[in-house]
Amino acid sequence: MDNPHWQFVKKRTADPGGAVYVNTDGTRYRRTGGPALAAEAAFQRQLAEHGYPVPRILDDGVTDDGHVYVVEESLGERSLHDVALESLDGTRALPDTVVDLAAEVGGRLLRAQATHAVAADPQALRRWVRTAGWTDNVFAENPDFNSDRVQAALDQAVTQLTGVPLVRGHLDYGLPNVLPAGVIDWQHHGLVPHGYDVVLALEIVPFKGGTKGYAATDQQRHRYLEALNEVARATTGHPLSQLLGPYLLVKALFFLALMKPTDHARTDKHLKWHYRRHLFMEVLEQYERTGAVDPARFPTLDDFTARHDAAGHP
Repeated sequence: MDNPHWQFVKKRTADPGGAVYVNTDGTRYRRTGGPALAAEAAFQRQLAEHGYPVPRILDDGVTDDGHVYVVEESLGERSLHDVALESLDGTRALPDTVVDLAAEVGGRLLRAQATHAVAADPQALRRWVRTAGWTDNVFAENPDFNSDRVQAALDQAVTQLTGVPLVRGHLDYGLPNVLPAGVIDWQHHGLVPHGYDVVLALEIVPFKGGTKGYAATDQQRHRYLEALNEVARATTGHPLSQLLGPYLLVKALFFLALMKPTDHARTDKHLKWHYRRHLFMEVLEQYERTGAVDPARFPTLDDFTARHDAAGHP
């Protein structure tokens, strides 16, 4: 990068050799990477044409050294995740303003998705389970989870989602990718059941372990879900809160992907892997009993660690 108007921001960890740059006035970002970046840019152009709240692609091509590059407009410097962290005052309370902004942006995304939805069938939903849950990797690293019991639960989830339309989705949606002006980082895109991305934004916070950062109260979660339910009822007729169970079952797989450590000396990594395994089993058991999942019942990583140590695990 010999253009003096582009300043290095960070490497793109999910795209070896790729990086992110920003221009001097912060109005544009330039990303470099491989073929996956070109596919992401093409997908993002489609989203912009369909009215999704995403950055517009301003330029793309291939550099002299063979890297794909994409230039897009900036939607701002601070995500809702950043705003939430900056607002912490010694507690883990999530500011109500962040919840309301998340609901507003999520509603805009839901409306755009619903306008360009396609009918779903069991085969398409199973492809979503495999892609969104990274099931090939999860089952390779956790072969005991590739069981009749887990498969039966995933089949139940597909059945429960019958009739929910498929839409162009993010697959890695959360407050770090949401800004007041829209949604960024569409690398892991694909077709998803309507609401899968947006409805889980606060529900997935407990998967991080609860040892740092922010947490949403039950009241905030309810207010967020009700705001999205209103949009979903008006657009597709499917309230999203009743779909949390199957959506969280798949998301629990996602959070377990790529977690198994290769370095036996990293006890911290092994502990986090076992913690995510425990959370998946918590989700599975709740879903089997009731068809619903409540992440507020998850143990924190500290609680799990204390139990793990008390039981004498290595």
